[in-house]
Amino acid sequence: VSTQSTWELINKMWFAYLGIGLVFVAGGAKLGLHFIRLVKARKLFSQARNLGRAYKGGFNAAMTVREAEMILNIKPPITEGTIKEAHKKMMMQNHPDKGGSTYIANKVNEAKEKLLKSPGIQFRLIT
Repeated sequence: VSTQSTWELINKMWFAYLGIGLVFVAGGAKLGLHFIRLVKARKLFSQARNLGRAYKGGFNAAMTVREAEMILNIKPPITEGTIKEAHKKMMMQNHPDKGGSTYIANKVNEAKEKLLKSPGIQFRLIT
């Protein structure tokens, strides 16, 4: 094959190379836009960011104050009002009559009772 025939072949095929290049550029742009939309919608990295902070483990045999706080998703300072509000919210989400688990509902009730009857909890009124 002579060098002249190779250049002639390249000159005849330039449109095919250009088309292939444009397909790759368009595909990369489409994937980039899709990636940006996922990041903005917080669907791509939201779960990965929370993996290290997730509670690992089940329920304790005897419920502790810390476990009751985690079940009701409340943090100190704890008032009777915050306990009752958190309990109501959790029961609305997990009530057995609305498709929730009886076991979870019992744990939510137990957490409420544990916090309301716990001698170590100091109720601070917010003024």
